[in-house]
Amino acid sequence: MKYLCALLIVTFSCVLDASEFRLATFSADVTIPLNHRCMGVLPTKSKRVADPLLAHGFVLSDGKQTVVLCALDWCEVRNGAFDQWREALAKAAGTVRENVLVTARHQHDAPGSDRDAAKILAAVGLPDELYHVTWHDKTLARVSQAVQDSLDLATPVTHFGISETPVLRIASNRRVVLENGTVTYGRGSRSGGNKYFAAAAEGDIDSMLKTITFFNNDKPLLQMHHYATHPMSYYGQGVVSADFVGLARARLQRQDQSIRQIFVPGCAGDITAGKFNNGSEDHRQELIDRLYQAMAKAADNTKRYPLQQLNIRNTKLQLPFHPGDHLTVKRLEADVANEKLSVEKRILAAMGLASRRRVASGQAIDFPCVDLGAAQILLFPGESFIGYQLMAQAAAKNKFVMCLAYGESWPGYIPTAAIFAENFKDSWLWVGPGSEKAIRQAIDNVLRK
Repeated sequence: MKYLCALLIVTFSCVLDASEFRLATFSADVTIPLNHRCMGVLPTKSKRVADPLLAHGFVLSDGKQTVVLCALDWCEVRNGAFDQWREALAKAAGTVRENVLVTARHQHDAPGSDRDAAKILAAVGLPDELYHVTWHDKTLARVSQAVQDSLDLATPVTHFGISETPVLRIASNRRVVLENGTVTYGRGSRSGGNKYFAAAAEGDIDSMLKTITFFNNDKPLLQMHHYATHPMSYYGQGVVSADFVGLARARLQRQDQSIRQIFVPGCAGDITAGKFNNGSEDHRQELIDRLYQAMAKAADNTKRYPLQQLNIRNTKLQLPFHPGDHLTVKRLEADVANEKLSVEKRILAAMGLASRRRVASGQAIDFPCVDLGAAQILLFPGESFIGYQLMAQAAAKNKFVMCLAYGESWPGYIPTAAIFAENFKDSWLWVGPGSEKAIRQAIDNVLRK
């Protein structure tokens, strides 16, 4: 079987007077309760809430079609839960599932949801271990209501603006060449305490914060900021937080409540703050301030354009499942049922099994592009590595492209072919070699000139 991106592209396009476009913004609390598992597999469950988790987003319509973007302060949304979110938000906004972009910011002290894996776990006596299903469904209903309610407050949107601002001393690539010449991908989010990792070069990153601003004439309505890094300064202690990215966004939001502030993650599977962060509170505050300063500068160099088109393209992406012996159906089913294994390992096996079944069913991943003319927004699956964001920017040539990641997140890490060639391994890796070829084709399909 060849794992190629389907060539069929569904395209909807309309060019109208600016007065026809309307924008609604929404926000809702999605904070997990205490004693809820974080990241899906962390052994320490939530003990206290340091700051709330939110769902932010917008609904953009040209009178004939509607796009919804929802950015969650969660770790991941996978498989059936991803379908669930897109279907519910589509219904609330009066659009179709393919026009709903859901992205999770991926901080680790936050929930991960996978309806299919949850059903597998419930069948072996582990209900609500991955996430609390009833709480999740009520939370989704609350966000859906916020989307529906926002439509009554939609305002005309006449222009959009784009800007890019350099971000200093946050991102670094996980990849580090050790003194003996071997390659490690071990520079995690709080590796700054390791002198060698702290001294090593930043590596391949995208240092630019990208911002799209929507305007009603001269009045800014919304700013959507985009940057590629794992958004954690520290985690795993049961302290629920939107972490430094969410806290920087909240700081900017407090300055002017009339402008909705949204942060969306870039392709950061192999990008962390590890070079500049040792997990201390001092370093968290430094990261907050650096990102805040970059976001605050976005308004200084914004280039405005009349909003005259809303063009939505989507292609179907099929990724190969990892061929490892530890991920065969037989092995995964055995691990899920094995009561001698830790609960966390059984959860991980259930997530793999749910994804394996999804791939076997032939259900592809939607790979959408929202094209505003001078700006394009793509949604990548899972923990796509930074190489894919750089590929898309190269393919877009002189056009502004914002590469969101952490959409459909069953694939976990999605390395490039070069990184697969270095024998990259991880328990959060569910796709195999051949992924880059499929994603390259998907990028080319939706970024058609």
